[in-house]
Amino acid sequence: MFTRNIAAISVAALGFTVGLASAAESPGLGQPITEKEAAAWDLSIGPDGVGLPAGRGTVKRGEEVYLEKCQGCHGETGVGTPSDKLVGGQGTLMGDQAPVKTVGSFWPYATTLFDYIRRAMPLAEPQTMSDSDVYAVSAYVLNLNGIIGPRAVMDAKSLPKVKMPNRDNFYIVYPGQIK
Repeated sequence: MFTRNIAAISVAALGFTVGLASAAESPGLGQPITEKEAAAWDLSIGPDGVGLPAGRGTVKRGEEVYLEKCQGCHGETGVGTPSDKLVGGQGTLMGDQAPVKTVGSFWPYATTLFDYIRRAMPLAEPQTMSDSDVYAVSAYVLNLNGIIGPRAVMDAKSLPKVKMPNRDNFYIVYPGQIK
């Protein structure tokens, strides 16, 4: 079974550690978090899609959201600068040229894209997009990479079924846990 609680456990452990420190030992930073606060960050989505929320998004809607919230960092078509490139790079992981690691060339699971966008984007306002908008932006980025068609709809059932181009080029460390 894929573990989804790593972030919550880490955050809860940090809160527990801070909670144990006496006032004299504490640097006076932060405060222990509640279980409810830790649960709000328990957003991990496994490769098999366990944990994906309700909602759905189209490539067309994804383009609208992307142009509003993402293009400032990633460029109009996802090619941004080398450190924030989302598109391209197919075929660069092997050989003499420098690898270009993008969603389309490197990432093994489409669910990872959803997880990352939902958790960390937009950079200045993480966790502010609705789940449907996260599905839509995921669909748009997958479409920009030529992985899904322009009429595709992404949701909790379709997203885990997307076969990423580089999926089979990773070593499975824990066989049987990921399908």
